[in-house]
Amino acid sequence: MSRPVFDASAILCILQNERGADKLTEQIRDTAVASAVNMAEVQGKLVLKGSDPEIAWDDALLCVSEVEALTAEQAKLAGSLIQSTALYGLSLGDRSCLALAFTLGGEVYTTDKTWKNLKLGVPIHVIR
Repeated sequence: MSRPVFDASAILCILQNERGADKLTEQIRDTAVASAVNMAEVQGKLVLKGSDPEIAWDDALLCVSEVEALTAEQAKLAGSLIQSTALYGLSLGDRSCLALAFTLGGEVYTTDKTWKNLKLGVPIHVIR
């Protein structure tokens, strides 16, 4: 099995027990990784909803086994992906998630339905 890579929406789905969270089983979560960019996005959204920043960060960490720093190679790839993803409105965080999946040979998990239309050569699982 290739490495699961969670985007911010997948992590928020777990934390907020939203529809689709059950698809991200303990087996998947035990090996899941997220970009530090996506973790910052999750923490920020939780803080805006009233969470303490430390608690928000700790909660986000519960959803993945590892947080990966954005490398120069991934940053370059994320920047380059704007050409093929602009039509779908992907953010820098979204593209960072995809770049991480590319470099790890992983597969992405997201709740964003527009990602179904992406044909980038990385497996994408839309969980709801």
